[in-house]
Amino acid sequence: MALTPVLRRLRGRRVVLASASPRRRDILGYTGLRFEVVPSRFPETLDPAAFATPHAYARENARRKALEVALRLREKDQRAPDVVFGADTIVVVDGLILGKPQDKEDAMGMLRRLSGREHSVITAVAIVLFPPRDPSDPRDPGGDPGDDPTVTSFHEETRVMFSQLTEELMRDYVDSGEPMDKAGGYALQALGAMLVERVEGDALGAVGFPLNRVCRELQGLLGGAATPDP
Repeated sequence: MALTPVLRRLRGRRVVLASASPRRRDILGYTGLRFEVVPSRFPETLDPAAFATPHAYARENARRKALEVALRLREKDQRAPDVVFGADTIVVVDGLILGKPQDKEDAMGMLRRLSGREHSVITAVAIVLFPPRDPSDPRDPGGDPGDDPTVTSFHEETRVMFSQLTEELMRDYVDSGEPMDKAGGYALQALGAMLVERVEGDALGAVGFPLNRVCRELQGLLGGAATPDP
């Protein structure tokens, strides 16, 4: 994958990550790209039942997060950012979307549901792009206040298999506090890894930001053929 040309096209542009997640910040940081972190204020009150599929729900969340930050910064700074990334991660088992646990017992219930079973981790990403002032010059930062952005969204689905978990293990994990701000009640990249027997698909997608797919999509948006969504 031509990662370097993609990053070269973003050099000198204002790039924003619309997420407070330290995991997403770290993953995007692997690229060496300079970017700002501006957490989205979108309240995430969408009703999952209003969407035909879980990934459609996640993609709309990601889109609204990214747009909220992009439009807020345009109004605040009178100069739009050039690229804004928004993301949303959900855990799905038996068609049921598991959000962040409300309390410890809720976290225990999620872990019991996942124990010894396979489930999906879906991360949706939205990329908001404002057009450059000079379309013939890819280095032009652009971002005029009146410009309308384009929004591209996509998702990656990773299959995760849990081992059969004991009550003692689940209780110890919940008592660690780690599950409380994580979709599905666990973190694959930290202590939660001890619960996982197998991962199939994009591991970084399961953590919260599918970097390979993001770079391929950027290639399509900034030059080259677009990657079809599965």
